[in-house]
Amino acid sequence: MLLKPNIYKKIYKKIKKAETIIIARHVGADPDALGSSLGLKQIIIDNFPWKKVYVIGSPAAKFRYIGELDKLPENLDNVLLIVTDTPDHRRVDGIDPRKIKNSIKIDHHPYVETMCELEWIDDKSSSASQMVLELALKTNLKITKEAGEKLYIGLIADTNRFMFSYTNAKTFALVSKLLEETNIDITKIYNELYLRPYKEIKFQGYMSQNYQITDNKVGYLIIHDDTLKEFNVDAATPGNMINSFNHINEMLVWVTATEDKELGTFRISIRSRGPIINEVAAKHGGGGHIYASGTRLKTEEEILSLIKDLDEVSKEYTEKSLS
Repeated sequence: MLLKPNIYKKIYKKIKKAETIIIARHVGADPDALGSSLGLKQIIIDNFPWKKVYVIGSPAAKFRYIGELDKLPENLDNVLLIVTDTPDHRRVDGIDPRKIKNSIKIDHHPYVETMCELEWIDDKSSSASQMVLELALKTNLKITKEAGEKLYIGLIADTNRFMFSYTNAKTFALVSKLLEETNIDITKIYNELYLRPYKEIKFQGYMSQNYQITDNKVGYLIIHDDTLKEFNVDAATPGNMINSFNHINEMLVWVTATEDKELGTFRISIRSRGPIINEVAAKHGGGGHIYASGTRLKTEEEILSLIKDLDEVSKEYTEKSLS
């Protein structure tokens, strides 16, 4: 964790001083990226209603209920840029943070690079949404029910309802305070996040039946565009489902590689129940957490090379566990 003294006050002062604020997050937005950025926007406008605040990036249709996104304003003079849930400039959606002098990074990924003027990195935090919640509570910023719902969505998504190891005592303490202050409807939130159309349930069945598993417990599935069309799902669907395969005894590491015809790449989502995978993801042009990472690759040969490296990591992990 890279934590500077009085980081909360430093971030608060920058927000208070700025008239125009742009909030960005990583490409391929998930609920934490959206929850942290849209939740932060809501907190800012609830406390400073005269400020202009824009959350930018490509929309994610599946998570549109979290909030609407904005277009990047034309005039970027004297703006404050806040980037949430993103460790490096390559993955920021819609803007290059290196071109904005007045900038802040709020991120829970392991350190990759310095890209903003002020950076708060806490890789022990469960989510960027937890960090935004912590910032608000530490600086006495008012959190409305609307803001609280967005942050809670991001937090429970990245912890998979508090099941992942990133969940700790601080997580529960902050959530307890959030529930006390906002009275959010958690049943409604869970329904919105986990309710799925029947076509996705059928597609999950397809995934279950077609995973290939190596001798060293790496499960992988390459999904082509014609299969997506057959089940009438989009390229983001397999990655959104990957946590559903967390408790399969025969898999320590599992991967989905989904063809994205529009971009001419495969979306790679990687999860682990023990072996550290983010270094392998970084080797193949991606990154992420030690147990949850991803990348984009162009060919099946590159995918199989990734699988080979993950297989070696899983083998080493198993051998160490047995020794």
